Amino acid sequence: MLHRPARAAGAAAAAAGALLVAGLSGSASAGVRPVPPPGAAQTMRTADAPPALLRAMRRDLGLTAPQARHRLVNEAEAGATAGRLRAALGAHFAGAWVRGAESGTLTVATTDARDAAAIRARGARAVVVRHSLASLDAAKDRLDRAADRHPATDTPVWYVDVRTNALVVRAVRPAAVRPLLAAAGVDPALVRSVKSAERPRPLYDLRGGDAYYIDSSTRCSIGFPVTRGTQQGFASAGHCGRAGSTTTGSNRLAQGTFQASVFPGNDMSWVATNGNWTATPYVNGSSAQVTGSTQATVGASVCRSGSTTGWHCGTVQQLNSSVTYQEGTVSGVTRTSVCAEPGDSGGSFISGSQAQGVTSGGSGDCTSGGTTFFQPVNPILQSYGLTLRTTASGPGDPGNLGGTWSAGTVYQAGDTVTYGGAGYRCLQGHQAQPGWEPPNVPALWQRV
Repeated sequence: MLHRPARAAGAAAAAAGALLVAGLSGSASAGVRPVPPPGAAQTMRTADAPPALLRAMRRDLGLTAPQARHRLVNEAEAGATAGRLRAALGAHFAGAWVRGAESGTLTVATTDARDAAAIRARGARAVVVRHSLASLDAAKDRLDRAADRHPATDTPVWYVDVRTNALVVRAVRPAAVRPLLAAAGVDPALVRSVKSAERPRPLYDLRGGDAYYIDSSTRCSIGFPVTRGTQQGFASAGHCGRAGSTTTGSNRLAQGTFQASVFPGNDMSWVATNGNWTATPYVNGSSAQVTGSTQATVGASVCRSGSTTGWHCGTVQQLNSSVTYQEGTVSGVTRTSVCAEPGDSGGSFISGSQAQGVTSGGSGDCTSGGTTFFQPVNPILQSYGLTLRTTASGPGDPGNLGGTWSAGTVYQAGDTVTYGGAGYRCLQGHQAQPGWEPPNVPALWQRV
C-alpha cells in the first residue's frame, strides 16, 4: 500500500474565518444570517494544510507559521473575489494577482477605467491596462499552434504575464523571437521579449521517496491518486511513460499500466493500478490531504512534493504557459518559482489542500534555485474521465435537487449550470465534488 494511516485533522475549518484579511472576500453583509454561507477558506479547507507543506512554506517563502496560515486563507478568498470580478467585468477583465508576504493585496486589471470603482468595492486594487486577458490568451494560442511547425528551441518558454499585461517570450537567442511571431501572426506590440539562459527539460530517472518505476527502468513521482469508476490509479506526467508501459512501485512490486499518455503537446498521463494498491487523498504517503482542485491565483503560494527532493515551495508565476523541451512544445502548463530535480517529474503540486498539477520540467535545481512548470490536474481529470481522490465531502448537501450540475465534472471559470431550478456561473476552475453543490460554495459559484 502506498499510503500511511491518516493523522487527525488540524484545526476546524470554521477557525479559518478568524484569519481573514478584511476586504478580500467581498461577501460581508450588514444583516445577520442564521446560517452564513461558507467562505472560500472554509470551502477550500485551508485549515487542513499539512504540517509538511507549512514547514516548506516557512523555509522557502521566509514566513512564520501564522503568516503561512494567513496566506493560505487570503489566497482562497482572493481567488473567489477575482472570480466574481472576472464574471462582472467580462471582456474588460485583464487578469488578477496577489502580493505581499501574506498575499494580503489582490490586484485586478481591466481595460476600462470605469470598472475601477467596482473593483475597489470588492476590496481589491484596480489597475487599468491596454490589453484584455482574452486578447493576450488568443495571441498565445497562435504561438502554441505555430510551435507545431516552427522551431522553438531557442524560444523555449512563453506565457501571458498579467502583472505586466504582456505576452512574454523567454529567448535563449533573442533574434529567434521575431520569426516565431511572424509565423504565428502575432502583433509584436503584444509581446515582451526576455533574454534567458533557461533550457527546461523533463525531470525523471533518479531516486526518491514515493517513487514509481517505468518498465523496470526510469523513475518518476506519483502525482495524484484518482479513480475511474471502480478502477483505482494515479495521474502523472506524460513524458514518464507511454500507453502500455508497466509500472512498479517504490517497493519494486508490480503496480500498474499506463492507460493513456500525451507528450509533447501536453504532459499528462494516468496509470491504472492492480488490486494491491489503493488510491488515497494523501500526497507522497504523508499527512498532506487533498480536498479539491480549485486553481490557484497568480502570485499564490504553491508547493511541490517529489521523490527526489521532497517538499519545496514557491509562487505561481504565470498560468497557461508554453515551454519547449527537446522533445517538443508543451502548452497549458503553469510556470512557478518552485525548484525541482530529475525524478521529481509527475509529482504533486498543491496549494493549501487544493491539487494543482503534476510536475513537468524546468531549469535549475534545489541547491541554486530554479523554475518549474506543472501540467494542471483539471485537464488531466477532464481528458481521461478521472475523479480526484479527496478527503471527506464538502461543507454540506442540500439534498437531491437535480439539474445540470454534476459531481465529477471539471468546470472552468465562466461555465454556467442549473441546479435546483436556479442558474449559476462558475467563478474558479475545479472538479465538482459531492457537498460542493453551487448553493453551498459561493467561492466557486455565483447565482445568475
